[in-house]
Amino acid sequence: MASLVDQVIIVTGASAGIGEETARRLARAGAQIVLSARRADRLQALAREIDPSGAKVLAVAGDITSEADRAKLVAETLKKFGRIDGLVNSAGYGTRGPVEMVPVELIRKNFETNIFSLIALTQLVLPVMRERGSGCIVNIGSVAGKIARPLSSIYDSTKHALEALTDGLRGELKPFGVRVTLIRPGFIATEFIEAADKASADVVKNAGPYAEFYKNYQAGTKTMRLIAGVPDDIARLVEKALASNNPASRYSGPLHAKLFLFLKWLLPDAVLAFVVRLRR
Repeated sequence: MASLVDQVIIVTGASAGIGEETARRLARAGAQIVLSARRADRLQALAREIDPSGAKVLAVAGDITSEADRAKLVAETLKKFGRIDGLVNSAGYGTRGPVEMVPVELIRKNFETNIFSLIALTQLVLPVMRERGSGCIVNIGSVAGKIARPLSSIYDSTKHALEALTDGLRGELKPFGVRVTLIRPGFIATEFIEAADKASADVVKNAGPYAEFYKNYQAGTKTMRLIAGVPDDIARLVEKALASNNPASRYSGPLHAKLFLFLKWLLPDAVLAFVVRLRR
């Protein structure tokens, strides 16, 4: 295992949830943290908490979907620290609703944040890592990238795409000493559900023939909260991946995530679909 002391690591989506807790944990491990998210006030508060002196932390507010903001994030990181050792792609959100009812523009927007902007930022940091012959990309995926659920098809498909992207990127970068890994969180108690509901409010309000199904879905979500993990469950996995000289291709957590993935491997698709439907 490698030391993270003085490693320069960018964490996107750092104003809340998994990204925020990951930043805290990596800072405790001695890393120099670059915080990225849209909410400047939260980023500044987190930066002060991590390092009041500001010597080992940098907050760069911006929208991950903005080309200019992505370029600014990388430029300011290099200006302050001179290198980039790690990138944790944690920014993302969910879209709710049946595929039939979700406007295509909302689908594009979800893919823009969860996939295209992630790719674009990764493209900016890779030349820096490749030239140094070292670095690590950690993509925050989801169990949903392996097990798609009704009424979450759009978000789940972004995470399914991230599975393929991570695997392909890993092979491309191995000759240059750059490691790539995927973290698959299960159900984690964060602002994610509320944010997804807000982003999909109009779709949910006009669910039409799917309205009753959506009520059952909401009841299932409340049940899942009973076994939800906490953001630090995932932050620990990110730290483990970054500190490893040879990280696993995938890490999953907490325990229920590993169980669901095992059932995916074990059960026929028809049986698994029934299980997934039951927990709605």
